[in-house]
Amino acid sequence: MSKTVYVRNLGCMKYKEAWELQKSLSKEIYNNVVAKKIPNHRLLIVEHFPVYTTGIRAEDYDKKYEEKLRALGAEFYRTNRGGLITFHGPGQLTLYPLLHLKSFGKGIRWYVSALERTIIKCLHRFSINSQTSQDTGIWIGNDKICAIGIQGRHVTTHGLSLNCNNDLTWFNHITPCGLEGKGVTSVSKVLDRNVSVQEVLPTLLKAFSEVFDADLLNESEL
Repeated sequence: MSKTVYVRNLGCMKYKEAWELQKSLSKEIYNNVVAKKIPNHRLLIVEHFPVYTTGIRAEDYDKKYEEKLRALGAEFYRTNRGGLITFHGPGQLTLYPLLHLKSFGKGIRWYVSALERTIIKCLHRFSINSQTSQDTGIWIGNDKICAIGIQGRHVTTHGLSLNCNNDLTWFNHITPCGLEGKGVTSVSKVLDRNVSVQEVLPTLLKAFSEVFDADLLNESEL
């Protein structure tokens, strides 16, 4: 049976505000599950102002490293997602699915695979062939086009970030996801034309709906 997922487009938002919203909504979803109410799964869509974030494996990112990145004009946050350091900024399509996976009858491995298949399906519709690798995320050759970093306890938080027409030079100041010798790319760079978040979004949402077998409704219909 298809699940209903309510979609909220946050536009361009500071990272901390979106993170606090994730925490609040995920708690609400879990409380509904405990009370045996409809979970009201959510899908948040956002572009962030420039920000570097680290995951739970952040032991190498000391205060001096943080200050260096902040001096570039970006914010910096340490989070509870998986993975190492990455960058978010305008022109990058970020999805935060807030899902109670047990309600889907699925587990965390299925969830990560489903996120990967969603991006691959979306990019295929732009005639871009992408793939997974032993490293997390979605790749075109040696270049990552989409990062995935999640937290999966009770209700999923964090999610994925697909490079559309963002400024890739921000990645020059870090080792993205801690992977030496790897590069980054974007939909615009691969297609050699400007491809905005607004152009990619409907295709990505359609792919998400198909892979997750979910009916996506605007949150105003909640």
